[in-house]
Amino acid sequence: MSDGIQWLVGLEDWMSSVVFARGISAQELAVRMGADPDGATEPITDEQAWGLDMEGYRPGTEGDGVVRVGECDGWSFALEYGDSTGGDRLEEISRDGVEVVHYVPMQAHPPATVEYARDGVHLCSFGLHEEDQRYGEEPDLLVPDLIAGKVLSPDGQTLLSPQDPADENYEDYRTTYRRTLAVVERRFGLSLPPSCLKEGRLPAYAVGGTPNMKI
Repeated sequence: MSDGIQWLVGLEDWMSSVVFARGISAQELAVRMGADPDGATEPITDEQAWGLDMEGYRPGTEGDGVVRVGECDGWSFALEYGDSTGGDRLEEISRDGVEVVHYVPMQAHPPATVEYARDGVHLCSFGLHEEDQRYGEEPDLLVPDLIAGKVLSPDGQTLLSPQDPADENYEDYRTTYRRTLAVVERRFGLSLPPSCLKEGRLPAYAVGGTPNMKI
């Protein structure tokens, strides 16, 4: 049974992002994010990745970014650390027919976000529990799915879950986030084993700055 991606909602202590790519290997995903193709470390855990010598911000230049990469259910994925490049390189990552989904996990405010690109074009993006405000070349691409998933009303413009905490029908943000991630999960067939995140060992690459990659 697939692990899906809905479980990512519960990771309040893990603020990295995830890039999923279909049509390229995990190594190629890292390369398109800025890595040296021969720059992989030995497989490391999440704790070891956070323990790398990274400067997240340097005045006047880029900070250090690292990814751990793997593959699951036909998609490659990159777990991002530090000043990584996933959100800035959607068009590059998705060139030549590749599909890309970028998930940035956040708590209620600002919201978590989902972005989708294909064949070099940023097609759509939105904040979770802000699915009525959409962006990209085809901002309404996922509207039928969001309607079917009880995220949006049939008009495609209205959230079914109130945003005002004072409303008696207001839901905890985790519930609304999970509903939207279920839609994205079904639409694209995404899955990420929870074991990959913490104890799992995956090769890591530097994708920005000059992190010390010695384990």
